[in-house]
Amino acid sequence: MPSKPAPIKKAAKKEPAKKEEEKAPEPAPEPEPAPAEAAPAPAEEAAPAPAEAEAAPAPEAAPADAAPEEPKPPTPPPPPPKEPTSAPLDLFVEDKNDTSVTIIWSQPEVVGTTGLDGYTIEICKDGTEDWKAVNEDLQKSCRYVIKNQTTGDRLKIRVVAVNEGGRSPPVALPEAVLVKEVADRPKVRLPRFLRQRYVAHVGDKINLTIPFTGKPKPVVSWTKNGEALDTKRVNIRSTDRDSILFIRAAERDDSGVYEMSVKVDDFEDKASLILQIVELPGPPASVKIADVWGFNVALEWTAPKDNGNTEITGYTIQKADKKTGEWFTVLEHYHRLNATISDLIMGNTYKFRVYSENKCGTSEEATMTKEEATIQKTGIDYKPPEYKEHDFSEAPKFTTNLSDRATTVGYSTKLLCSVRGSPKPKIEWMKNQMIIGDDPKFRQICVQGICSLEIRKPGNFDGGVYSCRAKNDHGEALVSCKLEVKQPVNPDAEKK
Repeated sequence: MPSKPAPIKKAAKKEPAKKEEEKAPEPAPEPEPAPAEAAPAPAEEAAPAPAEAEAAPAPEAAPADAAPEEPKPPTPPPPPPKEPTSAPLDLFVEDKNDTSVTIIWSQPEVVGTTGLDGYTIEICKDGTEDWKAVNEDLQKSCRYVIKNQTTGDRLKIRVVAVNEGGRSPPVALPEAVLVKEVADRPKVRLPRFLRQRYVAHVGDKINLTIPFTGKPKPVVSWTKNGEALDTKRVNIRSTDRDSILFIRAAERDDSGVYEMSVKVDDFEDKASLILQIVELPGPPASVKIADVWGFNVALEWTAPKDNGNTEITGYTIQKADKKTGEWFTVLEHYHRLNATISDLIMGNTYKFRVYSENKCGTSEEATMTKEEATIQKTGIDYKPPEYKEHDFSEAPKFTTNLSDRATTVGYSTKLLCSVRGSPKPKIEWMKNQMIIGDDPKFRQICVQGICSLEIRKPGNFDGGVYSCRAKNDHGEALVSCKLEVKQPVNPDAEKK
């Protein structure tokens, strides 16, 4: 079998190889391609032992010589050279005062693979090139405050980005910066709702914030009606941007014109606001009954002495009957100082009272009339209206006619019709144009225009034409029907 010689071939190759390495330290000659391809030949082939021993090391030596020829991992490319970033962008002055300058800028457009470690801020006085860094450590953010400068100096400022590749090109301000506070004219920004009269109720908390602008920080002052504020009643708190007027519990005395002033050096701006504290009004000063006539009372009154620090918007008038004492509102939101109360009940005595109204509501108390108004009873003869009586008279007219009927001998039947007319018509029943009269065989009834004729147990001779005639002073009417009387059916006769 071909699978058995392979192990033997391998064993035979290894042993001579070891002996050859021990005996002959000289390096074996490089094997040619042909012997290497012939290595897997069967071991049974005839060959001299020495030749076999010399040839055997050749396949073993092949792997040793081939080891350097194995593929090596690729050599990584050399790292790119470390380069600095591009120059920072958009450098400008954000703010400045007498001792410091605040600058801001944007990151470089090109940062690169080495990243960005921070920024160095450098300054020098105008007219020199003696640049000095003002920050000991690299600045991470894009904003920096250059402090502890001398007022009046002119400084050139530049910013450099720093990373492992070194310093970037600097970005500098186009002109030197003068270290001095920027004088901004003061301006009071009065809110829109305070440009008109500000109305609040007594007891309300007043908290008004008025913003302003100006540099350096303006000096804020307040006055009320041209005089200094009462600090016990009004508190003022001011910041760099606004001023707050605060009153814990407003009173009517707090009403007035408040003026706010902001001043920077020789510049000044003022704004005024009108504060009005209101409350419920007092009742009218007086109310009287001016006149009484018929079912009407004329009232007059005067305006209240205390209007609640705002205009009176109207009045509410109420009445009360002396018998019940209950008050009812007859006029509301009434603007005049006189009114006429109508539709009063005759014989009753009335009292009246009036309330005042303003923006806050209705006065808590009312002023009542001292006198009373009595609606006198007057003699009045009632004359009912005269109406012309309608003439309802009409000739008789049948609204339901008689219908033909059929009945059986010995079985009572009834004929019905209805008639109308005014005056009530006289009803007559006839058989074959002969008046029936008071024949006991027939029963005649007429109730509310419904006329009936009952024929009791009719016989063979009771058939014929029956008529009903209605007659009054305006005419007459007649209706007729046919009555058929049949013989009863005899079952026994039919069987025979």
